Amino acid sequence: MMTAAIFMVFVYVPSDAQQGIVQRIFYFHVPCAWVAFAAFALMAISGGFYLWLGQQVWDDLAYASAEVGILFCTLVLITGSIWAKPIWGAWWTWDSRLTTTLVLWLLYTGYLTLRVMGGEVAQVGRLASVVGIVAAADVPIIIVSVRLWRTIHPAVIVTRQGGHGLEDPRMIATLLVSMCAFTALCAWLLMLRFSTLRTAARIANLGRQLALAEAEIADRSMQLRRSS
Repeated sequence: MMTAAIFMVFVYVPSDAQQGIVQRIFYFHVPCAWVAFAAFALMAISGGFYLWLGQQVWDDLAYASAEVGILFCTLVLITGSIWAKPIWGAWWTWDSRLTTTLVLWLLYTGYLTLRVMGGEVAQVGRLASVVGIVAAADVPIIIVSVRLWRTIHPAVIVTRQGGHGLEDPRMIATLLVSMCAFTALCAWLLMLRFSTLRTAARIANLGRQLALAEAEIADRSMQLRRSS
């Protein structure tokens, strides 16, 4: 599906009349934003379930979602800057949508930093879940930022007048295919990372059980020596 999306972006879809070829990055930028927001939403939901149930599987799902989300959020910032340079004449402006997206990236960078700092697993998981849930509250702010504040960021999917900026049906088709392709890629990466974390958790659990068994054997051996 990703191959089809790339073909449509660079061959099938026409260039925008005003922005030219640089507009094609839109078909990567928007899907990256969509899957990043979806991953962060899943992280918040999983974190909530972990705080409620205390089951490690939910914490692993939250962790995997945050890692995948930060990957695509980084791509959002990169592709946005590549588009902005020829259109706005600058790699970055402190526009409301750009700024709130950068805040989201920084919050989840802090989340991942908290994860790798170490500590008691359950305590780190609970604290990280709280941080992740609070950070996810920035997602709806990003979505409505072009309506809440004065902004130069284009509203293409849903314009400020209520329509959309994709006049050619081929643009709509290309965007939909690209959205599906990036969603599939995100799901695959998420399942891969989640599976890795679950395997690591099982290995850690086996290690703890082995350590307990060794301690119990050593204790019994000591008791036998004393009794003899």
